[in-house]
Amino acid sequence: MPRFWLLKCEPDVYSISDLERDGRTGWDSVRNYQVRNFMRDDMKSGDLGIFYHSNADPSGAAGVLRIARSGLADPTQFDAKSDYHDPKSSKDAPTWLMCEVEFLGRFAEVVPLERLRAEKSLAGMQILQRGNRLSITPLTEAEFETIRALGGGSPASTRAAGRSARQSKPKTTASAKGRAR
Repeated sequence: MPRFWLLKCEPDVYSISDLERDGRTGWDSVRNYQVRNFMRDDMKSGDLGIFYHSNADPSGAAGVLRIARSGLADPTQFDAKSDYHDPKSSKDAPTWLMCEVEFLGRFAEVVPLERLRAEKSLAGMQILQRGNRLSITPLTEAEFETIRALGGGSPASTRAAGRSARQSKPKTTASAKGRAR
């Protein structure tokens, strides 16, 4: 049974359109221990997620993705030219992790934050809580299905996508540095 996630990114850095074009990409440059622990301990290949555009007009849910791999060493921590370089991290024991995600679908229109806040069944969703700034947060299956339905997708088709996760291979891999903020 897959778990469910919400992954935030500023669309001027990397958007659902970019993921649709690339098919698959690394979700790197996360520098928060709680999010790192999610990717290390809880996130698994085949999990499903909502791609959320943050700091946008409008901010909101833009599409659906699948976790292809998780708990990978984030290469930006070893790159001295990167804004996310961490000289204390070693390749034998990396401090920072990333996941790879693949495109499943985009919503016809972004489901705006205001619409998510208005949905009573989403009231407990972590991203809607005051002070939440995490780039990756867990969702319940019900929250995921509600957002998917608000975006015009069928909950039944989402379950089917989760079941076929291990059968599908994306066509390309891309990397966009510095997207998870």
